[in-house]
Amino acid sequence: MEAFAAVAREPHTEFTLEPITLDGPRAGEVLVEIEAVGICHTDLAARDGALPTALPAVLGHEGCGVVRAVGDGVTKVSPGDRVAITFNSCGTCPSCTTGAPSYCHQFMHLAYDGVRDDGTGPITTTGGESLTGLFFGQSSFATHSIAFERNVVKVPGDVPAELLAPLGCGIQTGAGAVMRSLNCRPGSAILVAGAGSVGLAAVMGAVVQGCATIIAVEPHQPRRDLALELGATHVLDPAAGPLAEQVRAIIPAGVDYAIDTSGVPAVIESLVGAMTFHGRIGLIGVPANPESTIPLNIINSLAMGLTITGIIEGDSVPDEFIPELIDLYKSGKFPLDKLVTTFPFTKINDAVDAQHRGEVLKPVLVHD
Repeated sequence: MEAFAAVAREPHTEFTLEPITLDGPRAGEVLVEIEAVGICHTDLAARDGALPTALPAVLGHEGCGVVRAVGDGVTKVSPGDRVAITFNSCGTCPSCTTGAPSYCHQFMHLAYDGVRDDGTGPITTTGGESLTGLFFGQSSFATHSIAFERNVVKVPGDVPAELLAPLGCGIQTGAGAVMRSLNCRPGSAILVAGAGSVGLAAVMGAVVQGCATIIAVEPHQPRRDLALELGATHVLDPAAGPLAEQVRAIIPAGVDYAIDTSGVPAVIESLVGAMTFHGRIGLIGVPANPESTIPLNIINSLAMGLTITGIIEGDSVPDEFIPELIDLYKSGKFPLDKLVTTFPFTKINDAVDAQHRGEVLKPVLVHD
């Protein structure tokens, strides 16, 4: 079928709007007409060569839309169903079969290689040029997307698509880090480094979990203000002094949990100094330099019983967690609408620029 997409052709250059041709859906696949799609840092990292996705490519991995056709064997959804599209997983590896699909043994292949098991891809230009598709099992920077039965989640029709779309990656990652990965206990203290959309989703998740002390550290005043509005009990400016000292002025024993969304080694190192005994640190942010390391005093860390863990997609099982977040939003307990700014799909480059300038937290592209 004919469709329209934003194509990444060269690193560090604007997306180009082009007509495309989609084949499928084949067995196990789902054709979705996209209503809205979030822009995530991962999309830009893939465009700019930091991830192993070959260009030219159609990116986008936070899609929401309506199923228009299904391939053979698909029973989970039917044409007319509204779905959020999330990360893909194989369903058969040890991680998938034990409830940890975000650690799928085929994650890198399914997210970045852009081909089916037989080596084919579903997207070409109208002139026949092959484009890398199936990014995170969807490539939803387009009017239509080929996804898989496994990575679509049926969602209600009474919530705006622009709010459902970011649940596919960024929002479920931040909230899931608190509600799933660390499973923060009621009455505990948590420190969130970075108040972008992922960090603020973590703040909202901490409120849901009943954390008593929720500290957000963020250099930009408007984001600190929003963190307080969303439920943070304290906000810190990293320029105001050493982070560990600022945290211990609030809670002398240190925090039980910390989450880093920055990927900056110096920030992660500062979190270690802010922890209490048996504290747990979750790492979400991806360093700009893939060779980045952090110094760690092994004796002190061992004596305190610290745990440092990497977090992918908030340890989410999307079919369970995305509906939970939607219910929380509808009940007023997870105000994700405060994070989203919409742009027309054709203004994708304007949205990227606005995000880069820090003017918006979570840009979401919407189709007419």
